[in-house]
Amino acid sequence: MRTITSTDGTTIAYEQTGSGPAIIVVSNVAEDHAAVAGLVTALAKDFTVISFDRRGRGASGDPQPYDPAREIEDISALIDVLGGTAALAGGSGACGLALDAASALGDKVSGLYLYEPPFIVDGSRPPVPADSVEHLEALVAAGKRSEASEYFMTEVVGVPAEYLPMMKADPSWEQMAAYAHTYSYELQIWRGLQDGKPLPTDRWAIDAPIAVAVGGNGEAFMRTGAEALAAILPNVTVLTLADHDHGAFWAAPDPVAEQARTFLLG
Repeated sequence: MRTITSTDGTTIAYEQTGSGPAIIVVSNVAEDHAAVAGLVTALAKDFTVISFDRRGRGASGDPQPYDPAREIEDISALIDVLGGTAALAGGSGACGLALDAASALGDKVSGLYLYEPPFIVDGSRPPVPADSVEHLEALVAAGKRSEASEYFMTEVVGVPAEYLPMMKADPSWEQMAAYAHTYSYELQIWRGLQDGKPLPTDRWAIDAPIAVAVGGNGEAFMRTGAEALAAILPNVTVLTLADHDHGAFWAAPDPVAEQARTFLLG
């Protein structure tokens, strides 16, 4: 791992691999850069790729209070490492940060590949509870990290409660609990995007080309959200990754990388 110092003095740890046009892979909530290693390897055949530990994860710092704007500064500093321009790729929750960064950083972001951003723009599934940030922060402050993970999975992601025993038996649950403080971080980024209402028309101004991919086996509300984004931004292409679901960004890196490569490199 290499490190950079972000604008506010925070250490951000990252890995760089491959050669070619620059791309940064943004990891999801409750995971560090290792979670996207498969996709990084697949993209590195054609790109210079950076993956990094977002604030509060892995070897990166976590000064308080948390502010989503600092994560945009982290991405800006990583783009500078790559020469001043880079594409961004993210799956699920990471798409919110990628969109905010692209809007704030302008020409520094050359393109976006987003896989199944979980927008909730109508009544097709329950919205995220309005007090979820405060509830999660209270659980973490009380040392109830596993309970915070349970709440996030059931009330935010929508995982049926009967699946929790199987999830908790998997070794990955321990890391999720260790990173439980990042649930509230992610939901601060996603405020206004998961409440069952239309996407805000004044949040993003992005001229770079954007691919929003949805799995052919994914949930219908994901496609509805992708089409909603295409309706408010000028250069959005909605793609389908046939025969895959929400986990493809992590479990099927080769077809995801091929789709991103085709879009971003033409």
